[in-house]
Parts: sequence; structure tokens; C-alpha cells
Amino acid sequence: MSHEPRPRTVVGCILLVIALGAVASACGSNGNPLSARPYDATDQISFNGPKGDGKKADPDKPLEVTATDDDEPITDVIAVDGSGRYVAGELAADGSRWHSTEPLAADAHYTVRVSTEDDDGAPGRRVLAFDTGRPTAKKTLTVEFGPDKGEYGVGQPITAKLSRPVKDPAQRAVVERALKVDSTPSVQGAWYWVDDKELHYRPKEYWPAHAAIRVHSNLDGIKVGDRLWGTRTKDLKLTIGERIIAVTDASSHSMTVYRNDEEINSIPVTTGKPGFETRNGVKVILGKEYFVRMRGTTVGIAEGSSDSYDLPVYYATRVTWSGEYVHAAPWSVGSQGYENVSHGCTGMSTSNAEWFFDTVHQGDVVKVVNSYGDTMETFGNGFGDWNLAWDKWRDGSALTGGKQQPAQEPSRLRPESV
Repeated sequence: MSHEPRPRTVVGCILLVIALGAVASACGSNGNPLSARPYDATDQISFNGPKGDGKKADPDKPLEVTATDDDEPITDVIAVDGSGRYVAGELAADGSRWHSTEPLAADAHYTVRVSTEDDDGAPGRRVLAFDTGRPTAKKTLTVEFGPDKGEYGVGQPITAKLSRPVKDPAQRAVVERALKVDSTPSVQGAWYWVDDKELHYRPKEYWPAHAAIRVHSNLDGIKVGDRLWGTRTKDLKLTIGERIIAVTDASSHSMTVYRNDEEINSIPVTTGKPGFETRNGVKVILGKEYFVRMRGTTVGIAEGSSDSYDLPVYYATRVTWSGEYVHAAPWSVGSQGYENVSHGCTGMSTSNAEWFFDTVHQGDVVKVVNSYGDTMETFGNGFGDWNLAWDKWRDGSALTGGKQQPAQEPSRLRPESV
């Protein structure tokens, strides 16, 4: 071996302690070979890094560290890049080999600290350093985070739209592991793969009021798949406003609005009549429109029929892309609080609609209960993300999930229903 001296007298020291009844010995450092100064394990460790000055490692290939002597196994490997990001890896049970289990970044500097031990338990160390080259990939993967920067309600999901489809589970895991959502205060959350090009992120519960959120990606320079590399993504910063939740009870024809869990208003409403029942479940406010022209023909109602309408609608708060709103309905004030007569929207008096319009913001929650309608679609017609139980939501993660829930298609309603 190349390291001298080699401590080989552990057994002898133990016998000496027993024989003399001593409380300490001069073997190693206090008789413990693990506290001895590590020997140079250069000749006992090899790796598949670049050979020669100026050479760079291929980031396409995993990093491999190998013990050249069966009697001196690897005990630990710590690999970190110049920005302090650690590389995940796996060590063989017998300590003969360690290999990285996630892609290396391109055009980066790495330091690898390898720990070994000899057959007497004495520690050895080798420090490796190398650079990776630039990727030669022909394809790049970009990510666009949403929504836009600003303040949102407690129900607002985070979206990540990919420039290319990612179908392979292992590649999805690489992407998802690199997409980070940090919040203050911290919350438990997870990504869900809506389809091959879009992910949604939500906490287990609604966001805390006044939370600060930062969304960022570590995909830049990371290999995702064959000739597919991640690129830089612009960070996203959001803030969460007060906790505004509106609960519409279709059976009692009323909406109760809560701010920070305290009731601030109770409003008589009308919801969808038979054949046009309002969807049950949690919806997230998508936007507000002061004026919308709503026509029955856009939802398949024949012009001139008993259900036909063509109306100017004010203070319209949108909750689905297919045309469900909370809005002013002065024509149905006599039914509000008593009967459901709308074509799927939640109608109220003009003054109440104006108050609601001024009180809520994008991302606030509107929940409908006790309707005979279907449950709000999870995806594709707005944000129905909260209608999935947390364990089902985690099933949609490439890191924690099993079988993924299919995305639902938008329902029959189109952009203007009353």
C-alpha cells in the first residue's frame, strides 16, 4: 500500500489493556482508529472523471467512484457543485462502488470527497475535483411558471408549463425534483402532472393568509433525457392576501362569505335550475369582468325557445372557463333566496354582486354545496385542484405518487351562461 504507517495493532492494544488493567492506551488516538488522522486513499479510489489537464467530464454520464481494494471499501461519498448543490447517489452494500443517481449539471465545477476504511477500521480520504463540459444536446426544455407576479387568494395553484412533453416517469422525476416552491410560512405541498406538458402545485390545505411564495427551477444545465437538457427559468414571486372563502348552499339559496374565518356577509342567491344545475365543489376565482354579454345560443339553447336569453351582465366574477360566473341578476331578484332559476351561474342582486366583485380577488375560493350538479372538474375548466383529496393529489406526483388521476374535459357550458 502507498500509505505509511498503517495502524495494525488494535487487537494488541486491547489485550494490553486487559492484561494491565489500564484505563487508556497509546494505540492510535485514545485507542480508537476512527479518530486517527485519515490516510491518503489516492491509490485505493478510482473514478470515471476526465483524465489530463483541461479535460472535462461528460455530463451525459453518471459519476462513478470505485474502490480498487476489496479490503478498503468506500464508506461515504459527498459530491457537490460550485453553487453548493449536492448530487444524490447510491453506495453499494459492500462499499465497492458509488454512482450518482441524478444528472450532473453542464459547465459546472464539482468537488467529490470520498471516505474509505482499511481492514483495521482506520479512515482514508480522497478529494476529487473536476469540471463538466457544455451539453451537446439538440433539444432544450424550458418551464413557464404561472400565474403572473402579484397578489392572489388562498386557493391559487401554481402552474408549470413545459416547452416539450415529458412522458417517461424517470424523466418526470428529474423535472419535478428541480421545480421548487418555497413559502413563508412553510407549508406541505406537492406537484401534480396534469398532462405531459403541465404541472400544478398546491399545498395540502389552502395557502396561509399573507404568505410569501417563491417559485424557481434548478433545471438549468441538467440532463432530463436523451439529448434533452433543461434551461434557465425566470423565478416567480407571489403574495397571498386575506383568506376569503365564499360558500354557496344551493339548497338554502344563500351565499356566506368569510374573511379570515369570520362571516362578513350572507347573500340571497339563485343557482342552476333543473337541467342546468351549478357544479358542486371548490372553484377558484379566475378573474373579474365588469360587463359580459351572455347569450343562450353559446350553450346550445335554441334562439326563441323558452330558455333562450341575450342579456347584458354586470359585476361578473368568473369561476370556470366554460362560463360559470357569480354575477348581478336583477331579473331574478324575486327568486333569490327562494328558488334556483339560473342556467348554471350564481345570481344575486346588483348591489350584492357589486359588493362581491369589490371584495374578492383572483385566487379566492368559491365553494358550492348541496347542488344536484356534477362536481367541478379537477382540471381543464379552471382550477378544481382542491376537489382531489390530498392522498389522490400526491398520486399525481412523479416523486411520491402511484397511478395518476386522469384530467377531466371541460363540461358542456360555454363562455356565457346566466
